[in-house]
Amino acid sequence: AAVGCYAQLKPQALADVNGVDLVLGATEKFKITDYLNDLSKNDFGEVHSCEIEEADFYVGSYSIGDRTRAFLKVQDGCDYKCTYCTIPLARGISRSDTMENVLKNAREISAKNIKEIVLTGVNIGDYGKGEFGNKKHEHTFLDLVTKLDEVEGIERLRISSIEPNLLKNETIDLVAKSRAFVPHFHVPLQSGSNHILKKMKRRYMRELYVDRVAKIKEVMPHACIGVDVIVGFPGETDDHFLETYNFLNALDISYLHVFTYSERDNTEAATMDGVVPNNIRSKRSKMLRGLSVKKRRAFYESQIGTNRTVLFESENKEGYIHGFTENYVKVKTPWNPALVNTLHQVELTEIDEDGLV
Repeated sequence: AAVGCYAQLKPQALADVNGVDLVLGATEKFKITDYLNDLSKNDFGEVHSCEIEEADFYVGSYSIGDRTRAFLKVQDGCDYKCTYCTIPLARGISRSDTMENVLKNAREISAKNIKEIVLTGVNIGDYGKGEFGNKKHEHTFLDLVTKLDEVEGIERLRISSIEPNLLKNETIDLVAKSRAFVPHFHVPLQSGSNHILKKMKRRYMRELYVDRVAKIKEVMPHACIGVDVIVGFPGETDDHFLETYNFLNALDISYLHVFTYSERDNTEAATMDGVVPNNIRSKRSKMLRGLSVKKRRAFYESQIGTNRTVLFESENKEGYIHGFTENYVKVKTPWNPALVNTLHQVELTEIDEDGLV
């Protein structure tokens, strides 16, 4: 059974893949058991796919795959119209879980002795919108993090990825003073050139991004800041790319997630002029990945000699146990099964040849 964005966007292409028996769209996937009972063994996949306008309700969920952290989904869909993105076509309008259900799920997770919860959504800073199946809402993202911080038993809360225009000062201040929220932000930028940001129809200019980074570092100097960036967008000249490179190089950030632009059907960008050749896209991607390595290394070096709390994970990797500090430094120490899924105060001493602390 195939579900997810691709199943909604290109159900027939997916149904033709060898071995696929069932393709379920954005609303059908929640009724998967209804379709399993009468599934015949065809040579092709059966497709059940809605019009995306019908995806207007919210189903709460969380995943608890690896015992040390859980992913708690609080929001789905997106009302933004970025010119490169098919998510609104694949996931529908922005809508949220109710506050009481999010808190109930958080309590259930902590009752399973899971130490860290990562909040996820498609556009998480938009939380609150669509709580009642329409645009009315009582709560905001700030309300959500405020309430979650009060839930007993949760040791750590991490915000996954949040748009710079939706990351408000109040939220940053709350995280800085919080009991459970960790000093780690992942904030998509996509381009360091205002010209390209406008073509992408992003909802901010680079100046706002500088403000967000400065605010985070002002109240949490040791915070980890990750950045999403796209290279090779239509019309991105060498000058625009260098603008992005120099912008990121000068910013006090910790690592990059680099995406090479790829055309998506039914998006505005797919019809734009100024297509960047693939070999140039990959060259730019390589340059930014190199910058990311440099940034992460500098961030790790700035943390040496400090005391941090590490949540250890369950795998024995070549005689070592790994974990992350609250500010997302990856650390390792000789394998000891007693450390699995426990939090410990440690001193960060050195960076090993594999780049871990």
